[in-house]
Amino acid sequence: MTEQTRLTLTPEPLTATAFAPYGTVIETRDRDFFMINNGSTQRFHRLAEVMLGKPDDRGIISIFRAQGLAMPLRVKLLERHPFGSQAFIPLKQNPFLIIVAEPGEVPEPANIRAFITDGSQGINYHPGVWHHPVLSCVPEDDFLVVDREGEGNNCDEYFFAEDTEIVLENSP
Repeated sequence: MTEQTRLTLTPEPLTATAFAPYGTVIETRDRDFFMINNGSTQRFHRLAEVMLGKPDDRGIISIFRAQGLAMPLRVKLLERHPFGSQAFIPLKQNPFLIIVAEPGEVPEPANIRAFITDGSQGINYHPGVWHHPVLSCVPEDDFLVVDREGEGNNCDEYFFAEDTEIVLENSP
């Protein structure tokens, strides 16, 4: 008889320090900038890097339209992208939820964390970081997504066993 694993995730506010093991927070708060366009525009330069794993890879820009899911959410799977980073930038300034686990052969339930953005923050997952597919906090939301296109499977999915119960609580 196997022992059941139960984990309840409560989202914590997203900060660059807390998210560092998983990727980069894309935000202008407390970031340096320089002026361009004859002094009319602040450029917050290189807030994140597009990471590509193979010589023929291309960085691509897409829009994902995500549907909100019922909360509390039973987390059944996490995915990772071994050959490139993946960035999500909210287009409508709505907060969104993030579930992550550090890279490894499989995600370790005890090390899974949940975050919530403030609506002005985007994120860029490092290659290999386990994460839940995008989680909208509203019924429908749009995200600008920057990721990799190229040969090879760049999306591994891990489905948790039925006796592993991971639940994301309602956002604070």
